Amino acid sequence: MAEFRYQIRRFLRFSETAARQAGIEPQQHQLLLAVRGLPEGVKPTIGALAERMQLQHHSTVELIDRLVERGFLCRLRATDDRRHVLVKLTRDGEKFLQKLALHHLHELQSVGPTFVKVLQSLITKSKLPRFDQIDPDPFDLKPTNNPRKDTRHG
Repeated sequence: MAEFRYQIRRFLRFSETAARQAGIEPQQHQLLLAVRGLPEGVKPTIGALAERMQLQHHSTVELIDRLVERGFLCRLRATDDRRHVLVKLTRDGEKFLQKLALHHLHELQSVGPTFVKVLQSLITKSKLPRFDQIDPDPFDLKPTNNPRKDTRHG
């Protein structure tokens, strides 16, 4: 598990550095990805994006504000309910995201085989007990009311 987390962290570090070198904060990059990658049928509302980012509503609004200022996003009113604000990538936002995505794909081509090998090893070598033998809460963890803990924004 440690090696798997290490490989994830290495890629995230690459992604954070690439975003900064492109002139954008990592969370702004993540928000652009969240807008672009919403599942079909999910409207790009601030609430939906906050959930995808695991951020508070107001933190997501701040990220959107900054990306609107940069010309990467625009806000629209929903036609079915004018109270809802929808967020859309602009052409500049699409171009920027595509350029950054190509950089990420090149990195994935390089590190992907190692990542897959580590993940496959973890899956095949782990000896998990049957589901009915697992203690449902081995660490006596209490659920939180709000799963969005990270309120950092950039």
